[in-house]
Amino acid sequence: MNHSIILITTILLFLFILIWLTLIEPNQIEIKHYKIQDPQLKGLRIVFAGDFHFKKHQQKRADKIISLINQQNADLVLSTGDYIYCHKESASMPIAKIAENLSKIQPPFYTTLGNHDFWAGNEKITKEFEKHNITVLSNSNTKIKIKDKTIYIAGVEDLQTGSPNVEKALENTTSPRILLTHSPDIFPDIWQEDINLILAGHLHGGQIRIPLIGAIIIPSKYGNTYSQGLIVDNNNKKMIVTKGLGTSILPIRFNCKPDLIVIDFI
Repeated sequence: MNHSIILITTILLFLFILIWLTLIEPNQIEIKHYKIQDPQLKGLRIVFAGDFHFKKHQQKRADKIISLINQQNADLVLSTGDYIYCHKESASMPIAKIAENLSKIQPPFYTTLGNHDFWAGNEKITKEFEKHNITVLSNSNTKIKIKDKTIYIAGVEDLQTGSPNVEKALENTTSPRILLTHSPDIFPDIWQEDINLILAGHLHGGQIRIPLIGAIIIPSKYGNTYSQGLIVDNNNKKMIVTKGLGTSILPIRFNCKPDLIVIDFI
């Protein structure tokens, strides 16, 4: 009898852990707030989202994410890419549908593309996004005006699948300027001054994080150093890394909730 109870308890515990890892935590989107002191951008609110990884038949999830973004009353929405799931379009929500969904974001929306996007076809994604007035930045920049402020948004190609060129991306820009990069691993190599903020994603926070240790597997040569959150170097260069909204490879998360980042400049 005792053996039966132990067996049933073990099975139930295993099922609970499996359900938590695959169905519960991956859908518990955390709204993370940062306040950044910056006189040039004071009064501006930005929503930063990344690593959506939309699977097929995830319209309800897409609706939830778009609604959460719009609820933040931001002046600007920025992203560092990876809209495609699992390297290929066949496993993902159709690109045209992704673009249609993202067009429902109310503030102006600017993005770079990630490695999964590249494998599915950067040119196709860029074409669909631009049909819906979503600006894709690839070693390029754009000048925008918000709240009587002139701001440059720059973005570089993905480190894994392209050739990120920060110098080209920042060409003919002046401060204030915000740089988008899918991979945070270029952070130590960025020497240009007067970049007000760098935004990155790609690492998903590791998806599985062990308390007191951090991510056990993370696709960065710097390990956990740039895996999540606000990073400030000795020269006061700032980068925020999102844990992303989706998953890749393994469709699980543990101690690493997906996040949507809200940045208030004060």
